[in-house]
Amino acid sequence: MRRARAAAILALAVGGALFYLVSSRWSPRGERFVDIPKGASTPEIAVRLGAAGVVRQSWLFLAARALRPRAKLQAGEYRFASPASPLEVLDRLARGDVFYYQLSVPEGHSSFDIAASLESLEIMDPREFLRAVRDPSLIRDLAPEGPSLEGYLFPDTYRLTRHTSPEELCRMLTRRFRAAWKELGAPAGAHRTVTLASLIEKEAAVAEERPLIASVYGNRLKIGVKLDCDPTTVYAAQLEGRYRGVIHRSDLDRSHPYNTYRRAGLPPGPIANPGLASLRAALEPAQSDFLYFVARPDGSGRHQFSRNLAAHEAAASRYRRAQNHQKAAPARVSRRQKTGRR
Repeated sequence: MRRARAAAILALAVGGALFYLVSSRWSPRGERFVDIPKGASTPEIAVRLGAAGVVRQSWLFLAARALRPRAKLQAGEYRFASPASPLEVLDRLARGDVFYYQLSVPEGHSSFDIAASLESLEIMDPREFLRAVRDPSLIRDLAPEGPSLEGYLFPDTYRLTRHTSPEELCRMLTRRFRAAWKELGAPAGAHRTVTLASLIEKEAAVAEERPLIASVYGNRLKIGVKLDCDPTTVYAAQLEGRYRGVIHRSDLDRSHPYNTYRRAGLPPGPIANPGLASLRAALEPAQSDFLYFVARPDGSGRHQFSRNLAAHEAAASRYRRAQNHQKAAPARVSRRQKTGRR
């Protein structure tokens, strides 16, 4: 009887000590990331957690697992930055509390912009992503003429992990486009609409001007006048790996399929990824007889729309004068300040 009682007391003491160890919190030194691959065994997971300093000793995680043998541990990358007990770590793995990176794709961003964001997040080779974008098979049913996925990588915020492949990301982005296209109730054949919408998106700084910009491009397309859209020359330079943040006269003069200063009609495909408002504007442009637009000199982001070349050139001249005045203003202020000091 005494032996049984002693054994029971010992068992309770050991169990209590063990429970204390697996429930007491341990603070990792700084931020720790642990990648749990699919099919990893409990001992393998314990070793990874111990090596990362997430648990004090690997065997403590094994002990916590013994207390909850039916918990299904989920693969993925986990972030640990605050104190946690082995039991709490186990609970997080059972919940699948995987760490996600947020990829923001604003309206008007091109595949090159998205690639730059991926590079800054350090979760995907941007070159591999751009290679995946060049394959248009994901949108072939919507836009048989589409040369790539550009234009169909819908602007939104996406959750990624280090395991998200370029192809999976493209599927996520194009799936979101399909939902938006369905929401618009647009007719079949997305290529022309999306290409036009991408030009509108790049030119419109003020939301309510989108339908008017769409009308200008529509009117020019009807009479066969070149669109003269600056962002198309930027995209042409990006495709050739020449763009360094500034467009030169040589870019405007360059014979490239995407350069609307040299080629009439729409470019071969979209130059960016338009949002819902620009897609809607391309489908429902304003009714106007405008053929030109240029930025207003007041810095509002609005445009001056014109019906003829003379009015357009006058508006463009006002804009250039304002730009030259702004460039010269700092120098004049500096001279006045210098005179004042005398």
